[in-house]
Amino acid sequence: MSDEQIRVFLVDDQQLVRGGFRMLVESQADMTVVGEAGDGGEAVERLGVTRADVVLMDVRMPRLDGVEATRALTGRGELPRIVVLTTFDLDEYAFAAIKAGAAAFLLKDAPPDDLLTAIRTVHAGDSVVAPSTTRRLLDRFAAVLPEPGDAAPDERLLGLTDREREVLVLIGRGRSNTEIAADLVVAEATVKTHVGRLLAKTGSRDRVQLVVLAYETGLVRTT
Repeated sequence: MSDEQIRVFLVDDQQLVRGGFRMLVESQADMTVVGEAGDGGEAVERLGVTRADVVLMDVRMPRLDGVEATRALTGRGELPRIVVLTTFDLDEYAFAAIKAGAAAFLLKDAPPDDLLTAIRTVHAGDSVVAPSTTRRLLDRFAAVLPEPGDAAPDERLLGLTDREREVLVLIGRGRSNTEIAADLVVAEATVKTHVGRLLAKTGSRDRVQLVVLAYETGLVRTT
């Protein structure tokens, strides 16, 4: 295996699904499958001794579901990055997994190229594979997110400057760094600096969690 290959670990309780993902991943010169598991518990155990860069994680599995497995894995450190695999009727699991630290999510029936792009994007350090899709997921759960004014101001927002709040709102609306730079008439490098400060100040793991934060705190509302 080349050191430059992305090491992918597959987690799904259906062997045929894992087989399909394995064939797709291993058809790529820059990727290899380093292991697989049939449930979250097995995944946590095997990933304790198996080096992986990206995990494709199903969410509804026996013994230990993908949400708890994601929480256990992300608690260990930066690697591996987790892409949650979901279907529209199981979006609540994906939402919970993102809050638990998953880097991105994707529909199980997404085109193969979208899955491969997701793996590469997450491995490169980006977190939002498709901002519009993230926004749609949150839109579906607007009813369970708190209304502004229902609770005391969130402590994670207290140390933010006005500009950082502006950037957080735009992130929550699914804007890319390039789009935010255009909106605020600043350099993209400046936006990246603001994003880095937002991550540090709010204790968010990555950009996806900043999106969730913007909705949870009422900075962004679904209409």
